[in-house]
Amino acid sequence: MNGVDADHGDDHVPAVSGQLFPRIELRFGHPGRGYEPGEWVTVEYGIEGLHGERPRALERSALWYTEGKGEEDLGVHAFERFPTPETIDRVVPEGTFAFRLPTSPLSYEGVIVKIRWCVRLRVFFESGRDHVSEHVFTVGRVPPSVLP
Repeated sequence: MNGVDADHGDDHVPAVSGQLFPRIELRFGHPGRGYEPGEWVTVEYGIEGLHGERPRALERSALWYTEGKGEEDLGVHAFERFPTPETIDRVVPEGTFAFRLPTSPLSYEGVIVKIRWCVRLRVFFESGRDHVSEHVFTVGRVPPSVLP
C-alpha cells in the first residue's frame, strides 16, 4: 500500500486499511521556492506521525517531470537512498538535503505542456508499505503561456 502527499505533505493521509501515513514538513532555503539554474537548493525536512512504525529505508530526490498532452517525461537530477538502520537514524525523523540545479530544463507553465520540479521524500516501512511526499519548486523565470 502506497501513500502520497502531493506538494506540501500537509496532513496525515489515511490509508485504505485505516492506518495513517506520516506527515512530512519541508522547508526550502528560498522564500517562495524560486531558484535560478546553477543555484544550490537546500531543504530541511521533518517527519512526524510514524506511530511507532519503523522505517527500513528513506529516499531523497530532486526531479523534474512534464504534465499535459502527449507522453509524460521525468528526469531524476539528485538521488540519495538510506537503506540500513544505521543510515536511517541519521536522516529520520529530520534532515537536510542539498543539490545544485542544472542549466535546464526550466519550469514552464504552458497551455499544452507543463514542466515541474520537485523534491521527493519516500519512506519505506518494515511492514512493506511506503509513503511519498512531493514538494514543488520553480527553476528559472519563464513567463506562463497564454492562449491568444
